[in-house]
Amino acid sequence: MTTAPGVVGSTALAELAGSIRPLDDGAMQAARERLDRLTKPPGSLGRLEALAVQLAGIRARLVTAVERPAIVVFAGDHGVTRQGVSPYPSDVTRQMVANFVAGGAAINALARAAGADLVVVDVGVAGEPIPAPAIDERRFTLVTARVADGTRDFAAEPAMTMSQTLAALDVGSRSAADLAGAGCDLLGVGEMGIGNTTSSSAIVAALTGRPAADVTGRGTGLDDAGVRHKVAVIDAALARHAPDAGRPLDVLAAVGGLEIAALVGAILTAAGQGIPVVLDGFITAAAALVAARLAPNLPGRLVASHRSAEPGHRVVLETLGLEPILDLGLRLGEGTGAALAMPLIGSAARVLGEMATFEDAGVSGPA
Repeated sequence: MTTAPGVVGSTALAELAGSIRPLDDGAMQAARERLDRLTKPPGSLGRLEALAVQLAGIRARLVTAVERPAIVVFAGDHGVTRQGVSPYPSDVTRQMVANFVAGGAAINALARAAGADLVVVDVGVAGEPIPAPAIDERRFTLVTARVADGTRDFAAEPAMTMSQTLAALDVGSRSAADLAGAGCDLLGVGEMGIGNTTSSSAIVAALTGRPAADVTGRGTGLDDAGVRHKVAVIDAALARHAPDAGRPLDVLAAVGGLEIAALVGAILTAAGQGIPVVLDGFITAAAALVAARLAPNLPGRLVASHRSAEPGHRVVLETLGLEPILDLGLRLGEGTGAALAMPLIGSAARVLGEMATFEDAGVSGPA
């Protein structure tokens, strides 16, 4: 996969954030007017109609089909796993990326079902670079863009340097720019990284001022004692680093992850290019919260695919003003929720483009 020129750096980041404009009011009004002329009672397609209006506002025109959906999954390891915050060893990050490459993970199946391109980006998986796919799957790509061999243990020191944080942002930005250049018109985002619910909870606690206990859940299956330990690790780290909530990149560097930073870059770049961004679960939402603190106009360009079982996810969705499409009890990550939501988003566009108006169909409209 070729890479687009980097569009994120210490000086370009503010310009990128500033390029994200409010939604286009004219396009949204045109979408509403067309929806009300279609052969159905006004508003009878519920959330699909709201999605059609949102797509128009994001693209600044009526969107009548989704032609090239794509999902990008960023992977990285977390040094904080040394603190026993996950029931799974950090080796699972690498093993799951190998599973993606082999085509056997949930996201492979669901991306295929959604008709979406799948790009997996190794931005910081510990160990040697993962070999390229041994399979010939036309719509799968593995990208090696490693910034570091995982993060450091943020219980003892900042997870990343600012240089590493910006480099990971740049990886995400380049990935989104590449997909936009290939024609992507709907981008789902996902992640893989053992320990990343701990980083996400720390980010959300730092940025919202909520107690860590309010935004920390079981992750990949902790028991009650494990959750209490995880909260204690986060509380101690936030007390140690005291990141400034008004400086979101400092928060990200202190307690974040390489894959979370890459998600921030991808979200900002896709939104800046007018591509709707479909969030997956808690980790992608935490990244979106960081991005929204950099770009206040961002939330209107995001679609929340589902509501995770993680308590911090609900807090982030409320903070961003997002209503999820699905509530299926998902807590896997990988972009699976985004993949499930994509056909519904595509259906909203097709309603606008393929349904007949009352006039076209010769059907009597409301009196």
